[in-house]
Amino acid sequence: MSKNLTTRAEDYSKWYNELVVKADLAENSGVRGCMVIKPYGYAIWEKMQAELDRMFKETGHSNAYFPLFVPKSMFEAEEKNAEGFAKECAIVTHYRLKNDPDKAGKLIVDPNAKLEEELIVRPTSEAIIWSTYKSWVQSYRDLPLLINQWANVVRWEMRTRLFLRTAEFLWQEGHTAHATKAEAIEESEKMMNVYADFVENFMAIPVIKGLKTESERFAGAEETYCIEALMQDGKALQAGTSHFLGQNFAKAFDVKFANAEGKQEHVWGTSWGVSTRLMGALVMTHSDDQGLVLPPNLAPIQVVIVPIYRSDDQLAEISANVNALVGQLRKRGVSVKFDDRDTHKPGFKFNEYELKGVPVRIAIGPNDLANGTYEVARRDNLTKEVVGQDAIVDYVSDLLEQIQKNLFDRALNYRNTHVTEVENFDQFKEVLEGKGGFISAHWDGTAETEEKIKELTKATIRCIALDQKKEEGICVFSGAKSSGRVLFAKAY
Repeated sequence: MSKNLTTRAEDYSKWYNELVVKADLAENSGVRGCMVIKPYGYAIWEKMQAELDRMFKETGHSNAYFPLFVPKSMFEAEEKNAEGFAKECAIVTHYRLKNDPDKAGKLIVDPNAKLEEELIVRPTSEAIIWSTYKSWVQSYRDLPLLINQWANVVRWEMRTRLFLRTAEFLWQEGHTAHATKAEAIEESEKMMNVYADFVENFMAIPVIKGLKTESERFAGAEETYCIEALMQDGKALQAGTSHFLGQNFAKAFDVKFANAEGKQEHVWGTSWGVSTRLMGALVMTHSDDQGLVLPPNLAPIQVVIVPIYRSDDQLAEISANVNALVGQLRKRGVSVKFDDRDTHKPGFKFNEYELKGVPVRIAIGPNDLANGTYEVARRDNLTKEVVGQDAIVDYVSDLLEQIQKNLFDRALNYRNTHVTEVENFDQFKEVLEGKGGFISAHWDGTAETEEKIKELTKATIRCIALDQKKEEGICVFSGAKSSGRVLFAKAY
């Protein structure tokens, strides 16, 4: 098969869009701004979902499901949250269509079927969930309440891109209630660390943990913890957020509990989430001009075996050998596909699996059978080795671990070499337009300076890194005093 991919150097954005479609991850749908996630793409999302779900349950969380629709008055109850999402809301105003009397077969909105109260299609679920928690929480014995939801949400984006920004997307959202402020802050930090663990060890993407500035916080939160990743084009991507909500939503929805002394108090809340945007991060962090590069921990197919043969007898002999190997690898927990389709030649298959990012490809023909060997190709660095049949199972198991580590180390090296300290605004602009990446710079702590830098350069403060060193300095823009550096970048 021919890939015909635009190279990253030619046009990174075009390369990304082409790759997502040609690798069978997703495509645009007939609904403006919405995507169809294809089976191969959804298989990757399912692996992400399964691992995260396991991690959530290990930290004491349970899954539930809440309505897609939120009454407008309920949505408005927490003012900052409502204001923050107002411009992205899709709204249901009517509940029925009827035949157009002037045009046969056409439907129009029935003006007599107007809803008594308009419904918001959830852009996030704090309102509906906290209104429910009011009846779930009565006493300190009901706390903590640790709930997660796997769902879809709608944010009416005008400019969309597959996985990175679509009008509808899939995600998980955790919503927890606690008896004390300290417990809620601990929960917020814990879930940020769970996300960092997942993204680094499962997706092989290094992240920086930090806090958002006040203007970049989630609407309705008192603090937003985040993990920030760096893509190959030098732009940042927010990979996950965890919000300390204080008592804002508890007060908006009157969620109270009786403490051990019988006194009524408002609970303390958190919310946290990651979405199918992680699919975009996966593509942009590891992939190359030949196609997808998938870390073994996420690959739906970790090993593909391609037979090379000229006759049915040769295929039968190869198949007998391969079937035994497939069984051995699956016992090791390796996902294997034996592609014995007779409708495509080996060269087509090699290209297909290279494009789809399968970590390891094994080829076997009559000569390999005679020699007791396999040809093993790595997707991450496009190298090949000839491996004896006696050693192949251990070799492949070790190789998958090596590839996982190599992808992380490669991404980490890129990230580390693209964090640049600057001392003035001229350096800031020069690095931003030339090298790209994270810019470590002093900031005076004001929203005015933050907004002006964004207006002039399109760079935003990605986070105040939790491990930043404390140092006095001078703001790169205003010249005012600064108590520490923050990380700026252009971002998705």
